[in-house]
Amino acid sequence: MRAFITGITGFAGGFLAEHLLACGDEVLGSSRRGEWPRWAGDDLRRINVLSWDVGEGAASELIQKALRDFAPDCIYHLAALSVPSDCGTTEPTERATEVNVRGTERVVDLAASLPHKPRLLFISTSHVYGRATKEHHRYDETTPTNPQRAYGKTKLLAEEAVRRRAAEHDLDAVIVRAFQHTGPRQEPRLMLPEWVEQIAGPSTDTVRVKHLDTWIDLTDVRDVVRAYRLLAQRGESGGVYNVGSGVPRRTGDIVDRLIKISGVSPAVVELQPGPEKFDPIADIHRLQAATGWRPEVSLDQTLGDTLADRRKTC
Repeated sequence: MRAFITGITGFAGGFLAEHLLACGDEVLGSSRRGEWPRWAGDDLRRINVLSWDVGEGAASELIQKALRDFAPDCIYHLAALSVPSDCGTTEPTERATEVNVRGTERVVDLAASLPHKPRLLFISTSHVYGRATKEHHRYDETTPTNPQRAYGKTKLLAEEAVRRRAAEHDLDAVIVRAFQHTGPRQEPRLMLPEWVEQIAGPSTDTVRVKHLDTWIDLTDVRDVVRAYRLLAQRGESGGVYNVGSGVPRRTGDIVDRLIKISGVSPAVVELQPGPEKFDPIADIHRLQAATGWRPEVSLDQTLGDTLADRRKTC
């Protein structure tokens, strides 16, 4: 399979590229800067990365030609502002709208312009569902969308743009709602790498955690990108698929497990104590029926690998 990945140099994009190469796929990518970060190994550096900021404008003629010559079978659209705090609070910033919504429209238009129209796999998010409750926290793809925050709102608008433009262009598109995922190389502004940064840093006296009693769905990024490729192969055209573990995990329990694996004994400081909170937990029956996918990487492996990766750079 020939695959083009937008946002290839990002956290999930890099792992997706590695997985596709391991499966024997040919890969081309794009990113805002058009270059690999320092962590990229020799295999990744053999992949050509085109410079395209999807939030700044349509693909240049150079990029269009490169895609026509490459003739991808699938475009994985990952390029986005994917740290929720970068998108605004309740309403999206102008930049978030340009990248996450208008940028998605530009990618769809590019896919539709190619002589051989590829399948488009659009990576959305569980944030389109909004906040869950103790009584109702397991969400399938038919659950009504109700994003409360800017990031989820931009992704829902992007989903709508994919559906509308795919229908206009007779384009084969699949929407993936990725639940929270983590692993090595994730930037430390996000949950697990933020904790790991504190444990692996020069001072390990305390670990500051926002809230210990939030129930989340957390999956290893290496499992998530396996699901992406399987959906590129077997997902139903026009379908929407949750990708998550389907397992509710309490943040305080994850911290405790991380500390045990780390071999250090910091005090845990809860910054915003309060009652239990609930993020959506993925119902993944539709994904499993289509692909047979199931998570393979244990939580302990995720925690240990993320910690080891950070300690290498300390």
